[in-house]
Amino acid sequence: MLYQIFETQRSFMEPFADFARAASKFYSNPLSPFQKLPLAQRISAAYDLLYRLGKDYEKPEFGIKTVPVNGVEVAIHERVEIEKPFCELRRFKRFSDDPKTLELLKTQPVVLVVAPLSGHYATLLRDTVRTMLSDHKVYITDWKNARMVPLSEGDFHLDDYVHYVQDFIRHLQGIYGNCHVVSVCQPTVPVLAAVSLMASRGETTPLSLTMMGGPIDARKTPTAVNNLAIERSYEWFENNVIYRVPENYPGAGRRVYPGFLQHAGFVAMNPDRHAVNHYDYFKNLIKGDDSSAESHRKFYDEYNAVLDMDAHYYLETIKTVFQEFRLMHGTWDVRSPEGQLERVRPQDITHSALLTIEGELDDIAGIGQTSAAHELCTGLASKEQRHLEVPGAGHYGIFSGRRWRELVYPQVRDFIREHQAATAPAPAATAEAPAAPPARKRPAKTP
Repeated sequence: MLYQIFETQRSFMEPFADFARAASKFYSNPLSPFQKLPLAQRISAAYDLLYRLGKDYEKPEFGIKTVPVNGVEVAIHERVEIEKPFCELRRFKRFSDDPKTLELLKTQPVVLVVAPLSGHYATLLRDTVRTMLSDHKVYITDWKNARMVPLSEGDFHLDDYVHYVQDFIRHLQGIYGNCHVVSVCQPTVPVLAAVSLMASRGETTPLSLTMMGGPIDARKTPTAVNNLAIERSYEWFENNVIYRVPENYPGAGRRVYPGFLQHAGFVAMNPDRHAVNHYDYFKNLIKGDDSSAESHRKFYDEYNAVLDMDAHYYLETIKTVFQEFRLMHGTWDVRSPEGQLERVRPQDITHSALLTIEGELDDIAGIGQTSAAHELCTGLASKEQRHLEVPGAGHYGIFSGRRWRELVYPQVRDFIREHQAATAPAPAATAEAPAAPPARKRPAKTP
């Protein structure tokens, strides 16, 4: 019922938002007689703010047209490499007519960026992708809005997420021989499970794993997100935040965790900051500070665009990751596509170097939650494990913005380069696989 109420409210607000947009342009148009009024700029700014508060935000585009590679601008073409019911594997193919640049592009490492399926679209990682494209062949998991997936496509479970990641890794391995994986936030858990299961089966695993701001061990430095999951029961989530998609969408009837509820939760975590941001936007419009106003628009166009998640996946994530901590307890079983239960054993990973990254001020995945992966991956030599704690960085700062570009990315790039040079390892289950090293201390932080 709540979903229907939200849709009714959205439909009701749409004409008012359109009116506010037209009124804002009317009062700011230099050819309009009302533009000469003393308060015209203020009225236009007020209508513009009203429009942005009431409009419907759709999925943004990545919009990456060119990137610099060794001082040469290279053209980017997006294309869908693999399409699955709930996800697209999207490639950012680079083109150049400069012979030296073209040769360089061919030799650069291939990276699978696993974007979070936690309410926002993969375009939230636009800055991550744009930065990495200068030195890597980049693919990304572009998750679909569950309300747009027909019921005929079946349900989507946490196990399916793991299978998707494995399929994408195998696809890249089939083309390039191997790849590197970068997971941001929520997917650190299913990515670690996916690679662990591949290692247990004796499959070739990625050359490196970079895990950023994820809840590997949600018990450490709990945040508001962690506390909510602990304070409420599984049944509470199932009965209070799961709704069926209305009839006006292709996924009508599908049980989902609606994106608008996730967005409300995001805003509720820092309501004062959002209020200040909107008021600053209003003042910038009055002052004519177009640059600051455009920065605000770009951020909130992304932040306010949310997607629905299939109820099975959402509830299983709550239970597995945030309530029962199955990964840390060693009790997580994933059902294979053939129907067999397989135990997730990160200690079986012996050939995928591990880099974990955390933000000092992260209020979504607290300090220690991501680095806990090192406690599980005991099959890796200590020299293959590194940890970076980014001073002054919040959750978004470790994968987007100045700190990402200046502090985090150079270390990610160098870590991938270091392990790209290694020859293809033998499968983990063979006799050549090294034995697990003795218990060790937590790896030292990178300054």
